[in-house]
Amino acid sequence: MNRAVLTRYRVMAYVTAVLLIVLVFAGVPLQVLGHPSVANIVGILHGTLYCVYLFVAFELTRTMRVPLGPTLLVLLAGTIPFGAIVAERKLSHRFAELGAGSGTPLPDDAQTAPGPSGARQPKWDVDDRRPELASDPAVQDA
Repeated sequence: MNRAVLTRYRVMAYVTAVLLIVLVFAGVPLQVLGHPSVANIVGILHGTLYCVYLFVAFELTRTMRVPLGPTLLVLLAGTIPFGAIVAERKLSHRFAELGAGSGTPLPDDAQTAPGPSGARQPKWDVDDRRPELASDPAVQDA
């Protein structure tokens, strides 16, 4: 998998999260007190950059082949203060577990198992998406 996709997502997750935190905890209270300019500026920035966040988050989840439910949660995380930060940490850990940079696409239900050296290795299930594994008798017996 490409680390550049993860880096783009991480940057947008933190930018979106910080802008939302500023909007909720500074902009809205200032607007209530009669100073709407902070909420207007930060709100427009957050809304615009949230659209970029949606694109890069979707790109990352498709690259990692995350199932639809968790993908939707990641996309919605940018609307909850601190949500994008939590989602970023979880996706970054999953990215590392799935063998980042190996160049090997992983299926939706990939799991990791200890390899010969003790390092975590992807564990493949035999199914329709990997017909070359299904036809290998050694894999069918495993």
